[in-house]
Amino acid sequence: MIFSTYNKYIIKLFLGKLILIFSIFFSLILVINILDEINFLQGKNEGFYLPIILTFLNSPSVVFEVFPFIFLIATQFFFISLIENNEIQIFKYSGIKNTKLLITIAITSFFVGIFIIFVFYELSSNLKNNYLKIKNSMIEDKKFLAVVTNNGLFIKDEIGEFKNIINAEKISGNFLINVSITQFNENGKIEKNIIGKKADISDFKWIIEDANVSINNENYFKNKLLFNSNFNLDKINNIFSNLSSLSLYKLFELRNDYKKLNYSLDKIDSHLNKILSLPLFVSLMTILSAILMFRIKYNRNVIFNVVIGVSISVVVYYVNYFINTMGINEIISIKLSIWLPMLFLSLFCLLNTVRINEK
Repeated sequence: MIFSTYNKYIIKLFLGKLILIFSIFFSLILVINILDEINFLQGKNEGFYLPIILTFLNSPSVVFEVFPFIFLIATQFFFISLIENNEIQIFKYSGIKNTKLLITIAITSFFVGIFIIFVFYELSSNLKNNYLKIKNSMIEDKKFLAVVTNNGLFIKDEIGEFKNIINAEKISGNFLINVSITQFNENGKIEKNIIGKKADISDFKWIIEDANVSINNENYFKNKLLFNSNFNLDKINNIFSNLSSLSLYKLFELRNDYKKLNYSLDKIDSHLNKILSLPLFVSLMTILSAILMFRIKYNRNVIFNVVIGVSISVVVYYVNYFINTMGINEIISIKLSIWLPMLFLSLFCLLNTVRINEK
């Protein structure tokens, strides 16, 4: 019963610090984002409120990316509060060892992480989607469009006075497979039709193989046909790279579409695994921060602890980024690139919690 009372107190205090650090990070991100939006809207005469609206729509998705570091710093402030009130010693006298304290906040972090995935991320992705819709509607050049559909890849492309509507069954390496192109003139009349077995899109000058061309009801065949476009493989890849605007359901739906299209699943698998690994990640960051606080001297001030926390966050970020890049570049598998840092953190935390009760 005594432990249950203390347990509730520990959870309440930890969640309070988590909300505090979240609020600080969110406020900082709001300030940075609103400056970016004001800069983007310069000269557009869109009014005073639009930068604020865009900032609030975009900021939650940015906060989602830094949640592990929010947990790390929040855990530091949690322990600072316990140390200042000499409550760790009180817990020990009540039979609550450091390991029990650590397990309590780690489990709390895990369940908060689940809440973040299924509630916060769903909200942030919807807000991000609306943010992108508003931003895209303000882009003056709307001549280019590329989307993935159930029927394959659809591209709208304008070159000079001609508008090209392009469909492809799937992407394989640098090639579009089973390509069909309908070209319209400036009056909206069909200028020509092109059907090709495949097209090399590694450059903006496509090479269409085994092309059947129809112009004014006259047909001819070319083994290789050069076709100018505003798109190449890299540009198409970048168009589909903003996955933070999609809910979990839409991500899995898009993954199925990519699979049908034979489009690379690496980025979407990386994004999905990053989301699904969040509860474990924030739990490990909580444990890592707790180990740090147990090991340093209690007379260190708040600034020292925050500097240490930020430094560790930077190291963890770059290690994660490096290993994730290895996955995207196919040096290691995508799943391994996400879960390998978790394994390293888990081993480090496990080795350092063995003698934590002596601290």
